Amino acid sequence: MFAHYGGALSQGLVGEDFEVRELLLAPGERFKTARTLHKIYDCAQEFHLERSSLMVALGGGVIGDMTGFAAATWLRGIDFIQVPTSLLAMVDAAIGGKTAINHAQGKNLIGAFHQPRLVWIDPQVLSTLPGREFRSAMAEVIKYGVIWDEELFCLLEQSPRLDQLRYIPPDLLQEILRRCAQAKAAIVMQDEKEKGLRALLNFGHTIGHGIETATHYQVNHGEAVGIGMVLASQIALHLQLWSEDCHQRLLNLIAKAKLPLTIPATADRGEIVQALMSDKKVEGGKLRFVLPRAIGEADIFDTVSLDLVKQILTIGYTKN
Repeated sequence: MFAHYGGALSQGLVGEDFEVRELLLAPGERFKTARTLHKIYDCAQEFHLERSSLMVALGGGVIGDMTGFAAATWLRGIDFIQVPTSLLAMVDAAIGGKTAINHAQGKNLIGAFHQPRLVWIDPQVLSTLPGREFRSAMAEVIKYGVIWDEELFCLLEQSPRLDQLRYIPPDLLQEILRRCAQAKAAIVMQDEKEKGLRALLNFGHTIGHGIETATHYQVNHGEAVGIGMVLASQIALHLQLWSEDCHQRLLNLIAKAKLPLTIPATADRGEIVQALMSDKKVEGGKLRFVLPRAIGEADIFDTVSLDLVKQILTIGYTKN
């Protein structure tokens, strides 16, 4: 992304009398580690960043997470700005102040809540986004429709295709960005530190993070969340929380975005379970699941048994 937009961003900041220093980081979950974080710290020291300095994250969710965590911890906290260049970051990762790096045993286990001073979203930068990254971000968009915004879900159903940017009319793209940002902001304003309501944003993430970990991030975040939503929907069906019709509507929308519906055969079920039990969403030894009740409505449950999860995971390897 720096090759496309980094020069223009730097020049713009210099034009406003900022002194700019640049650090390029490799994208991808496998680089979201303490080693990469220390590269940021080393440069912060080299560049003599002070408490009045700020960091700017230009890139997708991984870059934003790492930059935000570095800003949260450098000199006990300095300002940072999010300039997301991926759809996933625009609709979710860049908003809300969650910052983190991964641990070998699970995703985002090391982090902090640190709100950006500004989130600058320009839909035009999506023109250079790889197709797989655009498709994977649609999982997060669909998530908002299920947990919060029935009208958004219906708008997505009316769109003939969701798998490539060129098939999304500009007015629909603007509506997606607006509705997702408003939903995320509304939830975070009520529950910044995820003590209750904000956990709704984890729909599809509990099992999804386990799949990411078990596949060593060969399945990317959005793809894993899509599969996680399918399996959470299966759990909700088993518990008679919502209808077969709603389940099928969700599957149809995920398929329309050309996202996978099943766990890849290479992902070991035991590793997924181990990652689940190490997840930060476990409380008192109990897994917490976000399960849907209707399109636009979901709740948080800590009563889902591990046996049921294992049963659903077995189903998840075959077509639902």
